Amino acid sequence: MVKLTKIYTKTGDEGRTSLGDGSRVGKTDARVEAYGSVDEANAFVGEAITRMGDGLKAVREELLRVQQDLFDVGADLCVAGKGDEGDGKLRVTVPQVERLEGAIDGFNGSLEALDSFVLPGGTRAAAGVHVARVVVRRAERRVLALAEDEGHAVNPLVVVYLNRLSDLLFVMGRVANGGGKGDVLWVPGANR
Repeated sequence: MVKLTKIYTKTGDEGRTSLGDGSRVGKTDARVEAYGSVDEANAFVGEAITRMGDGLKAVREELLRVQQDLFDVGADLCVAGKGDEGDGKLRVTVPQVERLEGAIDGFNGSLEALDSFVLPGGTRAAAGVHVARVVVRRAERRVLALAEDEGHAVNPLVVVYLNRLSDLLFVMGRVANGGGKGDVLWVPGANR
């Protein structure tokens, strides 16, 4: 368990920070950018939770589980590794991804099929979830950039988790729009 007794350490004052293995890197390092983007996504998920009314209790509860997972994602990213069994590090796992897939199927099962793309918006709750969704997509791109950068080991399940999470957030946006009834649909060429 983490125990924080002092909030400031002054060790980052010169633009460097420590990774989970104790190594020091610049704060603009690709690994720091990746887990920092995940942290940003987590903050937006938290903000979306504050918009969930009583009718969206199941969405709120799942988002709280997601926030816990996103800290696991950050812990996984702050130490290089491909998620090897037995490396002793906290890694994203297949059951975490499967839980998201189950949540996607569960929430999506009550929605009508789409015949158009959905614009972000509708209710305040849906808009908040859509903002979290696009921030998760950015985090996914940052993690992919880290993984593609030669010499940076990344657990591939991190990418899968973030990809499924953005899908879940899309579906939750529809749920938050009255089960899709309040979705704002894209009309191609509407303003020509």
